[in-house]
Amino acid sequence: MYKVYLIGFMGCGKSAIGRRLSYLLKMPYYDMDKEIVKIQKRTIPEIFEQEGEEYFRNVETEFLQNFRNESCIISTGGGVAMNEENVQIMRDTGLVLYLDATFHDIWMRIKNDLNRPIVQNSTKGELEQLYKHRKRFYKKAKHITIFTENRTLKQITEYAGYQVNRLKGE
Repeated sequence: MYKVYLIGFMGCGKSAIGRRLSYLLKMPYYDMDKEIVKIQKRTIPEIFEQEGEEYFRNVETEFLQNFRNESCIISTGGGVAMNEENVQIMRDTGLVLYLDATFHDIWMRIKNDLNRPIVQNSTKGELEQLYKHRKRFYKKAKHITIFTENRTLKQITEYAGYQVNRLKGE
């Protein structure tokens, strides 16, 4: 069993790359947030509002511990790599790819997204501080960094696929 985990800040392209990588590598793809919504039977904003962030972070860890015992691609939530236990689970069960996008690119993608509670409740400056804070956790958690600036989805996907195939045998 070999999982490919995509990590990075919200809006860096984890879902878009995950879907394309699934097609390229012929592996099932799962969006962690969407799977959690199915399990919890409520949206991420509802979970945050009703239970708080700590509860949600525990749900993420449970997901990583218990999700399907199969080779697959998983795009994780933006905060997953903040938890050392999550990082250990991901590194022990697969390859961790960090999609490193600039804050400017991310901001352009997320600024009007109503499905991101943190975006709705934060200023651009606060989000940039969070981005800078989380960046070091992503760097620590990853096996490989993939820089996304000035690259097409196709280029990013092909590079990610190359790395997965290169490292699968190790």
